[in-house]
Amino acid sequence: MTFEAAPTRIAVILPCYNEAAAIAGTVAAFRAALPDAVVYVYDNNSTDGTPAVAEAAGAIVRTERMQGKGHVVRRMFADVEADVYVMADGDATYDASAAPEMVRLLVEERLDMVVGARKSEVEAAYRRGHRLGNRLLTGILARIFGRTFSDILSGYRVFSRRFVKSFPVLSEGFEIETEISVHALELRMPVAEVVTAYGARPEGSASKLSTYRDGWRILNTILTLFRIERPVVYFGVVGAALAALAVILAIPLAITYAQTGLVPRMPTALLSTGLMILAFLNGFCGIILDTVVRGRREVRRLAYLALPAPGAGGESRARA
Repeated sequence: MTFEAAPTRIAVILPCYNEAAAIAGTVAAFRAALPDAVVYVYDNNSTDGTPAVAEAAGAIVRTERMQGKGHVVRRMFADVEADVYVMADGDATYDASAAPEMVRLLVEERLDMVVGARKSEVEAAYRRGHRLGNRLLTGILARIFGRTFSDILSGYRVFSRRFVKSFPVLSEGFEIETEISVHALELRMPVAEVVTAYGARPEGSASKLSTYRDGWRILNTILTLFRIERPVVYFGVVGAALAALAVILAIPLAITYAQTGLVPRMPTALLSTGLMILAFLNGFCGIILDTVVRGRREVRRLAYLALPAPGAGGESRARA
């Protein structure tokens, strides 16, 4: 009896919205870099003929009607069946030639995600404001969750099947990359980063990212995930702030009471009491929600463990 390795099915998944100027080049680049992969383009209500261009370039084209990158990623992860998933944008900014090394790293080291950390010398490709915002948001994520990636907003990622099929996508827009990063960090998944080149969009292609609006949405997502995933800390901070305010208000009252035996400012006393009650309620809410979160995390972990690691699901098959 001999054994041979089962082939690894690779899918390249490209979310697209009005990328007719760039999608053909993107599809061609990934088909050349990963000739055995199947390239999927998921169109998100484009009005410039993106689906036709992508199909002509050799991609399998599908459509997601709900507007927003998060909705598209949810659909891609649900529909596409593969062992390894290479996700990038359809704007020809990511270096497709880096994909084989990222896939190799994922499979050989049995990782669940490899992030293509962007590096660009072209100001138009990766504007200084975007770099600053990325560093700021990355720093906030590191403070909250203890560890992070150097580029949490990169759209160039390689996933294992068990990551994709255990990830309950909740985001709607460009905050999806942040949710992906937090999912990996919370489940303590084995991950890695590879520095990849990041180029400018081709002529005729325009960015859909709104610096301030999407930056705020990403920050709001981080804070929301902080509240959901770290309820003891989140509600503990709120409770501590309320308790501190209650004590500050109560100190003059305590001094007056010690001197005269009277409490002349009853509204302040009631306010201080109410704030302290709220502080304790926040503390108990944090403790109770932490138990709920732990249960949810265990369920997600079990769903994750139900799928084989990269290269292990049919790692070898017997042949008589």
